Amino acid sequence: MKKFDVDYVRAQFPALDRVVDGHPVAYLDGPGGTQVPQRVVDAVADYLLHHDCNIHGAFATSEETDAIIDGARTALADFLGTVPSALSFGANMTTLTILMAQSLVRDWSPGDEVVISALDHEADRGPWLHLEERGIIVREVPVDIETATLDWDAFERLVGERTRLVAIGYASNAVGTVNDVSRAAALAHSVGALCYVDAVHYALHGAIDVDAIGCDLLVCSPYKFFGPHIGVLYVEPSAGERIRPLKLSTQEEAPPCRYETGTLCHEGIAGVAEAVEFIADLGRHHAAEGAALDRRTAIVAGMDAMEAYEQPLAQRLIEGLAEVPGLRIYGPPAGHPRTSTVSFTLDSMPAPQIARRLGRQGLFVWDGDFYAARFVELAGLADSGGLLRMGLCPYNTAAEVERTIAAVRALA
Repeated sequence: MKKFDVDYVRAQFPALDRVVDGHPVAYLDGPGGTQVPQRVVDAVADYLLHHDCNIHGAFATSEETDAIIDGARTALADFLGTVPSALSFGANMTTLTILMAQSLVRDWSPGDEVVISALDHEADRGPWLHLEERGIIVREVPVDIETATLDWDAFERLVGERTRLVAIGYASNAVGTVNDVSRAAALAHSVGALCYVDAVHYALHGAIDVDAIGCDLLVCSPYKFFGPHIGVLYVEPSAGERIRPLKLSTQEEAPPCRYETGTLCHEGIAGVAEAVEFIADLGRHHAAEGAALDRRTAIVAGMDAMEAYEQPLAQRLIEGLAEVPGLRIYGPPAGHPRTSTVSFTLDSMPAPQIARRLGRQGLFVWDGDFYAARFVELAGLADSGGLLRMGLCPYNTAAEVERTIAAVRALA
C-alpha cells in the first residue's frame, strides 16, 4: 500500500471548507455520522432530478429506480461480504431492529431469553428489553468500566438452553471497544440461538465479512460511512427461514423485500452505492502500482488504508489527552482492539461545557451518552453530563489532532 493520501481524501469533501468564527472546522464528530463526499451528493441529486419514481413500473424512471436499488444492494453485498438478496433497506438501524424484535417474538414463548450487553447502544438493547412485556427474559452481560470490556465468563454463563437470541455490538460507539462478535455468534449457535450484530459504529473502522463472523443478522447505517441516512439489514438466508417478519399481505414473500416495509428512500439508496464506491476508490488509489482490484478487494483495501492512517492519530490523541491534569480517558486497555474513538471526562468542566467551548473554536465533538446510556449510567456519569467524545475519520489530520490536544489543555 502507498502512503495514505489525506489530501486526496479531503479534496472530495466540500464540508471541510467550513469556517466558524475564523476557525477552520475540524470534524471530530464522526461517530455520530461522517461528512459525505461530493460523489454521494451528486448521486442523490441525480436520482431526484432524473430518475425519481416508485418501483416496479413499466416505464423508464421506474425501471431506472429498480436498477439503482439493485446496484446499491450489490455494492453493499460487496461491502459486507455476502449476496445481494441477503440485504434489506430500512429507515434506520433502530427501526429495523424494533421490527425484527417484534417479528421474532411471534414465535417465542414466555420464559424464552435474550442476552444483551451493558456496553451497547440503546438501539441494540431497547428493542429486546421491550419484549419483557411479552414474557421474554432479558439477561445483561456486565461490562468492566475500568477496561470498557465485556465480562466473557459471565457471557458464557448467561447463554443457556432458553436463549433464543444473543445481541451484541461489533464496537462501542461510546468508548471504541471492539468486541469478539465471532465468539458471541459461536456462543449463540451452541444453544441453537440466533446472533444479532449491531455493526453501526464498527462499519467505518474495519472490513466486515458476515460469513467469517458467523452471525445470523447484522445491521449498519451508511451515514456512519460517508452515505445518507438509511439503515441496512443483513439476514443470513437459512436464518431467514426461521423468521416471520411483520409485513403486509401485499409485500413480496421472498427476501430481501419481505423485510422492507413501505416505500424506501430511493435517493438515499442511490447515495449509499456511491459511499461504497468512495471506499473502494480509496483502496484502488492506495494499492500498489498496477494492482487490479475487484470491488470487494478494493473495499477491504480501502478500509485497511483508513484504519492504518487513523490508528496512529488516535494513539497520539490518547497520549496527548492523557497528559492533561484531571482528565480521565474511558476505553479499552492498550493492545485491545478499538476504533479511533476517544472519550473522556475532565474534573474541572462537564462534558457539555467542553463541547460548547471547543465548538466555538471550530472543533466539533460530541457530549452526553450517545445512546450508550447503560454504560454511562454504570460509569456514574449520567447526572454529570456524560462523556466528551471525539472520533477520527480519514479526512482528519495530524494538525487537527494537535490543535485539539492544545485546546483541551487550555480549557483544563
